Amino acid sequence: MHVTGAHTYWLEHAWLGTGTEAGVLVEVAGGRITGVRTGVPAPPPGAEALRGLTLPGLANAHSHAFHRALRGTVQVGSGTFWTWRETMYDVAGKLTPDSYFTLARAVYAEMALAGITAVGEFHYLHHAPGGTPYADPNAMGEALAAAAAEAGVRITLLDTAYLSAGFGQPPEAPQLRFSDGDADAWATRCSVLKEQDHLRIGAAIHSVRAVPADQLATVARWAEERRAPLHVHLSEQTAENDACLAAHGRTPTRLLADHGVLGPRTTGVHNTHLTDDDITLIGDSGTGTCMCPTTERDLADGTGPAPALQRAGSPLCLGSDSHAVIDLLEEARAMELNERLRTRTRGHWTAAALLRAASADGHAALGWADAGTLTTGALADFTTLALDSVRTAGTRPELGAETAVFAATAADVRHTVVGGRQIVRDGAHTLVPDVPHALARAVAALHA
Repeated sequence: MHVTGAHTYWLEHAWLGTGTEAGVLVEVAGGRITGVRTGVPAPPPGAEALRGLTLPGLANAHSHAFHRALRGTVQVGSGTFWTWRETMYDVAGKLTPDSYFTLARAVYAEMALAGITAVGEFHYLHHAPGGTPYADPNAMGEALAAAAAEAGVRITLLDTAYLSAGFGQPPEAPQLRFSDGDADAWATRCSVLKEQDHLRIGAAIHSVRAVPADQLATVARWAEERRAPLHVHLSEQTAENDACLAAHGRTPTRLLADHGVLGPRTTGVHNTHLTDDDITLIGDSGTGTCMCPTTERDLADGTGPAPALQRAGSPLCLGSDSHAVIDLLEEARAMELNERLRTRTRGHWTAAALLRAASADGHAALGWADAGTLTTGALADFTTLALDSVRTAGTRPELGAETAVFAATAADVRHTVVGGRQIVRDGAHTLVPDVPHALARAVAALHA
């Protein structure tokens, strides 16, 4: 990742974690924030003015980049997650390293336009269709890393073990390209991946149905030895819970706990259909929870017990998952609004808590603990929202968190800075020309 020299930004308004300040001067050197001064009424000579409301960069903690090709094409008729999955498999079967790079570069550029500065890519498209490895067995993962670099965002490649179609079932034809055969072969392949300035390597267990119980510990141990993030789809579907109970006599959460998967570097994605005991296991172990509200509602998955999980000790973060929507502000808002619908009461989280889930806590879940705050020493990653759009006009600047979560959308992002470099300026991406055209062309190629 390109690292800038010394640079100074003047922020008209900035959310600093505990409140919003007017006139904030942020000094940057070597890609990090070297100083933060408040009470600066006007931009000093040489400072670049970012007018609006500046937030720490947002972290998209759960992404499947290729799902972006499904947007708008899977809404005809009725069905369930399982019928949607068949369409998803069709798209997955068409991708090559080159076409995946082209698509992911455009998707990550769309994320930058939405104020996202880091993405966690839950990556299981490892091999060619049919399961034959590429000459470079990590060609698909390296395409994603290169795409993120060209789009100017940070990425945690959550290399995913996906070994079976279900409990005791070998991979089906569309899943053959996901599988390394067993967890040891998965570990051998992904151990070759090397981190870069913009790239962290993590691990993922696709789900308890996709990794045999006797191989869960292999993946967990790989992540533990590297102090790497470990993510897992957990209890997204009641069918998964029922099958796990039939196969193992315990819930997916208990199965993961029994094989050493839970812990403070682990994040359960969705955590939707949990028992009270599951919630206690997750909270007591410090395992995180990544909610993806726009996908969970799009796929009719259900609403997970986010408040109970947080009370139990599970840090919350957010992801856009299937990319039916790429808007972390909408994910934050939806988490609160889902609870309002469920309980018929308001105010389950403060706006500040929701912003932390979308920024600092999301970065921590992806292994970027030094990002997501506007503080000295942090990575110089931040994004600025317009305060004069039709959505934000008339809001009170001092209520920055409330404006960001409950008024603004991704369409209000005007600037995005990563490592001190402006990736989005005045609503336009500085590295990827014409992002809408890039998206349209990449998606059309997969539907040809």
